[in-house]
Amino acid sequence: MEARRNTRRTFPGQRTLLAWLFGLRILLAVGGVLAALLTRGDEGTNESALIVTTAALLAFIITPYGYWLVWTRSRQPGLVFYALQVAVDLILVTTIVHYTSGAQSAFTFLYVLLIAAYTTLLPLRGAVLVVVLSALAYMGDTFLGHPDTVGVAFWGQLVLFMSVFAIMGPMVTRLRQATEEHETLETELRRIRLEADDILRNIRSGVLTVDGTGRLAFINPMAAKLLEVDGETQVGMPVLDLLKQRSPEMWAAIVAAIRHGRKVNRAEGSVQLADGRMFPIGLSTTTFEDQAQQPPSVTAIFTDISDSKRIQELHLRAERLEAVAALSASLAHEIRNPLASIRSSVEQLARSARADDDDRFLAQLIVRESDRLSRLLSEFLDFSRVRVTRFDPVDLHGVTLAAARLVREHPDAGRETEIDVRGGRAMMEGDEDLLHRVVANLLLNAVQAGSGKVKVVVTTGPAHMSDLPPGCLMTNPVRLEIRDNGPGIPDTVRDRIFEPFVTGRTGGTGLGLAIVQRAVEAHRGLVLVETVPARGTTFTIFFPARWTTEEAA
Repeated sequence: MEARRNTRRTFPGQRTLLAWLFGLRILLAVGGVLAALLTRGDEGTNESALIVTTAALLAFIITPYGYWLVWTRSRQPGLVFYALQVAVDLILVTTIVHYTSGAQSAFTFLYVLLIAAYTTLLPLRGAVLVVVLSALAYMGDTFLGHPDTVGVAFWGQLVLFMSVFAIMGPMVTRLRQATEEHETLETELRRIRLEADDILRNIRSGVLTVDGTGRLAFINPMAAKLLEVDGETQVGMPVLDLLKQRSPEMWAAIVAAIRHGRKVNRAEGSVQLADGRMFPIGLSTTTFEDQAQQPPSVTAIFTDISDSKRIQELHLRAERLEAVAALSASLAHEIRNPLASIRSSVEQLARSARADDDDRFLAQLIVRESDRLSRLLSEFLDFSRVRVTRFDPVDLHGVTLAAARLVREHPDAGRETEIDVRGGRAMMEGDEDLLHRVVANLLLNAVQAGSGKVKVVVTTGPAHMSDLPPGCLMTNPVRLEIRDNGPGIPDTVRDRIFEPFVTGRTGGTGLGLAIVQRAVEAHRGLVLVETVPARGTTFTIFFPARWTTEEAA
């Protein structure tokens, strides 16, 4: 909101006073020249006209010089400048007063104007000097040129000079101080306003203000972007109906604040755009009530919290995985020993002399299923044992090359399978074996999910802080990206792919990506996934290159 600016000045500016002074001087000079031209006659009159014309010409020379210096060159008037101006004005006024009867002249008031003008323009010492020079010029002209006019009017005029200065001096000083304070305050307010505007235009939160009548009073660029509205055209227009469509929660909060003065400190809502896209927001409102305004204005501050929600979901997912891992380890240990006993007993029964072909067939079936169950229990144990056991400098690119060589030899990798490893050296601190499992699991998933000509592109290297989602802080992050051209992740499992026992592949256990998630979390990393049906899936993992002492402990 642009505050209404107070343009009223408490004191005329220096240039304004100089303009008035120059204008009055030119009028006096023109009047003096005209009077001299009209009164030419005898020798005495011609001499007077010559002196008046000379004083006027001096004024015509000095005045344009002053204008050129102040307005054209934009120079700050100094001591020499004011000395010239005072001298010219005293000469011109004294000449006019001298040739119009001295102390009895009707133009003696010009001394008063002169004193008033320079008392306003000059500091106190300069004003005192102008008063003294004016009094001396008036007294010298009267005593030398018109001694017969010395009387009550003469002394009264001198008293008037001193009175004008005595009244105006303190008044001008106080006004000048008030003006300086006013200008200082105006400058500070302008600076604060510019800083506030700059902050509002660059913060990552949306800010909008709705007045008591439901019209948009202010909207910053981020709010206009989040709501997809044209801020320049919408300001001053009714906006509540639009807000009700875009964000019912924000609309309800603003209406409640307008009608009942209720403020919202921390709330959540959502924004739905015209194309159907929706994202969550964090919302707060505050009211501003003007005495002359009923009801109050409401300012809403809101932020897109999609990334924060995603980070929160990742943390909750990690906590659930820890709980499942503990349960898996317990069950695996409890089941494995009885399973081994059952398998051994069945094998012995199958080798006995009394066993027939049917008994041996059933025994082989039990042994085969026992082995399959044992492999599943091994995966449970692998899932539960995901821990960073050592912190060594590891080249993530080298780990990726080793995992790619291993997966290329896997039975599920066909002849048309292509694994392309790109990027360069990416040093980090971590557990090399655990990182190898992460890359191998992701590569194997990509190979097993595809059909025909499978292409997997793996890229490693340092990451920029701008690549990280908001709210995610890492020290010198490194990046691992695995992109395939497979069918994508089915919609039925897309939101649960990191949960244990969730799989979109027939025959899968659903523990591979859960192990990846736990291993990444164990390295204080972050894994993100993007998938497009029939076009492939991209897993992006960020790892911190260095661990702090507290994290490593």
